[in-house]
Amino acid sequence: MYTIKECATQLKLPYLKTNWEEILSEAHVKDMSCEDFLLEVLNAELNLRSSNSIKTKIKNAKFPYRIILEDYERDHFSTELKLKIKQLETMEFLKNGQNVILIGNPGTGKTALAIALGIKACMEGKNVLFVSIPTLLMEIKEAMSQNQLLKYKRKFEKYDLVILDELGYVSFDKERGEILFNLISSRSEKGSTIITSNLTYDRWNEIFNDKVLTGAVIDRISKMSYLLDMTGESYRIIATKRWNERNQEQLNDK
Repeated sequence: MYTIKECATQLKLPYLKTNWEEILSEAHVKDMSCEDFLLEVLNAELNLRSSNSIKTKIKNAKFPYRIILEDYERDHFSTELKLKIKQLETMEFLKNGQNVILIGNPGTGKTALAIALGIKACMEGKNVLFVSIPTLLMEIKEAMSQNQLLKYKRKFEKYDLVILDELGYVSFDKERGEILFNLISSRSEKGSTIITSNLTYDRWNEIFNDKVLTGAVIDRISKMSYLLDMTGESYRIIATKRWNERNQEQLNDK
């Protein structure tokens, strides 16, 4: 006959495998019924499985760093912008397959907000991909060289949420612009896309170098989407000012 640990290993029950002695001891102390004992073990396994699944989804999303919405600094934003962020936090945009466009100068928190929303999506069991536009262009180039573009497109479509970061830092030729347009278009009604850009819509022609294509891209991604203009003072400048203020206060106290 197998031991409890061996059974847990064979049945792939990691929580029971690691904690079976503690679980049994607690059951004896609490004088638990068989039903309560079994229910507690099964719930613990489900919670562990859910936790591991979330960790895997966050890892697979390839975020450059991690930040949650609760830690996202927004005190310096306007009331209107705060309300829009609060709307996004409900994740209704994801349920409705809507896009989010975050526009503003460098350092204003666009990428951090996109990552925080992406991590919340992972925590709700969604499959997320974070990729910068320069990296995406390299991946497209590689897929084209290996005749794997169609496969790449199908994979791209399957994500519940795709975050395209840094649109505007590099321009590209018409061929890659059309491919990017097709990738974005293929996600319509299949999933949401978050795009961060340092350029307003009227300057996107500098990226795509084609007025017709630029118009088509804007039309496709902006339909029923959330647009947040986050133009303002850089987070880094704000942080530096606060640091200097704290230092000055400490000097004054001496």
